[in-house]
Amino acid sequence: MFTSVLMIEKALTSADVEFVTTLHGDEPVAFHVLLQPRGDQADRLLRAIDDIALGELDEARREGATPEGEEAKSVGRQALDVSLTALRAAGSAAEGRLVEDHPLDALKGLVAEVGADEVIVLTDPHYVEEFFHRDWASRARHKVGVPVLKLFSHSKA
Repeated sequence: MFTSVLMIEKALTSADVEFVTTLHGDEPVAFHVLLQPRGDQADRLLRAIDDIALGELDEARREGATPEGEEAKSVGRQALDVSLTALRAAGSAAEGRLVEDHPLDALKGLVAEVGADEVIVLTDPHYVEEFFHRDWASRARHKVGVPVLKLFSHSKA
């Protein structure tokens, strides 16, 4: 069985589930999902800049209302549960956890813990971070010791 660590920031859509569960053809895949709840004020600013770059001005205005901190953990837990249920319904083994500390440390630890074959980072575009190679996938490539695949979510969840 192929083992993938899947790093996400929101609930997987049905298109996302189909995409990641069919990447390896008929080979069975076990997913270990890490979900990073929303971050701090700096993350809010970067998300707003990304929204503006995508021409989504209404989304940029709503960034201030996005749950953060403890409230974000509850929303994150729900998104994780929805994602795990969807992966299992698609026939994959799946377990997951919220990221409590630094995401890349959690990712590196999980890759070692489960003996992962790959890491899949599935996010919305983050133009500022990607431009400076500070996005999760770019940074993980130098840290985890397995191939890192960066994919973009198919739609907003």
